[in-house]
Amino acid sequence: MTAQSDTLVRFLLPDAGVRGVHVHLDASWAEILSHAVYPPAAAELLGEAAVASALFTGHTKVDGRLSIQLRSNTAMRTLFAECTAAGTLRGIVQLADGGDAPRDLTTLGDDALLAITIENPGLDPREPQRYQSLVGLTAAGLDEAFEDYFRQSEQLPTRLLLAADGTRAAGLLLQKLPGDEGDNDGWSRASALFETLGKQELLDVAGNDLLHRLFHEEKPELLGERGLRFACSCSRERVEGMLQSLGEEEARAAAEPTGAVEVRCEFCGQEYHFPLTEFAILFSDTGVSSPAPERLQ
Repeated sequence: MTAQSDTLVRFLLPDAGVRGVHVHLDASWAEILSHAVYPPAAAELLGEAAVASALFTGHTKVDGRLSIQLRSNTAMRTLFAECTAAGTLRGIVQLADGGDAPRDLTTLGDDALLAITIENPGLDPREPQRYQSLVGLTAAGLDEAFEDYFRQSEQLPTRLLLAADGTRAAGLLLQKLPGDEGDNDGWSRASALFETLGKQELLDVAGNDLLHRLFHEEKPELLGERGLRFACSCSRERVEGMLQSLGEEEARAAAEPTGAVEVRCEFCGQEYHFPLTEFAILFSDTGVSSPAPERLQ
């Protein structure tokens, strides 16, 4: 088996009755990091969230995009990571000045909110179908929190390990198949092999090589492989919709000091320029515009 980067691999351990997903990021993770400067804990948490969003698209049917969002009233205001069905990734962390993400998520307090959101296309492209699940923050690490969530929500034994550093991010998810799939001690064997995996090895060994190293005695079967890459879904049209949702009066007030509204995408750094001279056209046909997002997406 060859080692590949920026790849999602779905696999099966048939005798054990276990399915799994492995993700390893290099270039896509470097691209996400290139658009902002984060302190160490925040960068690590963002990498883990980006990997988790990709892992879950390999675990759950997603036709649109799946996002992970963590909000709190602490120094870490927002963590957001997203993976689309096409394999594109993006993510950001918003911090209070001088703040960093905690190493222990349980310190975020009772007001913190961790959610998984799946957004699939609807019959009306302006109204996608959204499904959201809340995840309890009862564990120190993001992987432990999601592990608990899948065990409780799907009632299936699940193992999850996430890791990230300044150059790579990776994750491995194992879950017992429902019903009587696999032999009697299949899950115990798979779990024991999973326990031998540390975060550093998870980062160091890319793609199918790791699956072979861990599970070669279980004769893993590859179910599919997909490339992953950084991409942002922002566009001038989306920014126009956001300005139109503000209303012409508020948009003009924002533009008065400089003669234009300047909007910079938080995810990719793309800048959009809207001079006052274009406002007559921008606000001339707002009645047929698509609903604007709450933030630049």
